[in-house]
Amino acid sequence: MSAESRTVCPVDVGPWGDAELAQPRVRLAGKCDRYVLSNGVELPCLGFGTYMIPNDETGERAVRTALDAGFRHIDTAAQYGNENLVGRVIAESGVPRGELFVTSKLRNVDQGHDEALAAFERTCADLGTDYLDLYLIHWPKVGGHEDEWRERVWDSWRAFEELYAAGRVRAIGVSNFLVHHLEVLLERASVVPHVNQIELNPTYQQRETVAWCRAHGVQLEAWAPLGRGRIVRDERIRALAAAHGKDVAQVCVRWALQHGFVTMPKSTHEERIRSNAEVFDFELSDEEMGLLNAMNTTDNYTFHPDRLEEWAVRVAQAHAESGV
Repeated sequence: MSAESRTVCPVDVGPWGDAELAQPRVRLAGKCDRYVLSNGVELPCLGFGTYMIPNDETGERAVRTALDAGFRHIDTAAQYGNENLVGRVIAESGVPRGELFVTSKLRNVDQGHDEALAAFERTCADLGTDYLDLYLIHWPKVGGHEDEWRERVWDSWRAFEELYAAGRVRAIGVSNFLVHHLEVLLERASVVPHVNQIELNPTYQQRETVAWCRAHGVQLEAWAPLGRGRIVRDERIRALAAAHGKDVAQVCVRWALQHGFVTMPKSTHEERIRSNAEVFDFELSDEEMGLLNAMNTTDNYTFHPDRLEEWAVRVAQAHAESGV
């Protein structure tokens, strides 16, 4: 079916048919269709993720390809070590800053009030901008500071609220926060996070956290939407993708979008970057969404925010499986 002849319904229900948990309405007709955050800020439903994008010519080509392909939502982080690359490519691209939605994240080692403010300035300098569209606390817990994570999160969030009030950030949020982390944050927060970016894909759906965020007006963003490459070997999804003339990655991205999640697939391969955005000319049926929803597990995660002792092994595994 052609893009011109299809009918794509707006996303306006919760993640598994919960009609009382309304989503912002968006047509899902293009990568720059926008969700509306609780503060009225709009962000494109599809972005380009830069985790493990190298800070070299390969990385430059990848970000440049994404911009040339029409991506206007770029997701990076201080921890990725490529903010200066992202900033340089943006500056050279000629795309006006106001047309872009740029996200970065606070490194774990920079948590704390004064530390977060200083880290924000370094991030802006590296990106060549005087403001961010979205700034996230990258992780709730930090190795070596497990017993004081609450205080560190509260102090960091106080700095985030100051940046937001000063207009240096258009929206603030968190990343990898589960329900108990979010509830601790709200004990002292004046601003409810606008976004929570968590791992979400058909085999790891984090339904409890999704439901909490829906109920509190927190927009969800899905990282690892392709399940770090493992999903591509699943015969059920392969058959579903073939029926649509698509590949597994495109089906996974479409699944996330139809759940109302912003998602940021990543790649350094030009054809894959463009392919990951070719998800607006088909629609998964209720039956197909149900098949994908039924693949949910509770343990197919990359990194669990409360299981820091696993991280060294998990990081090595994620790099081996990424296929970037």
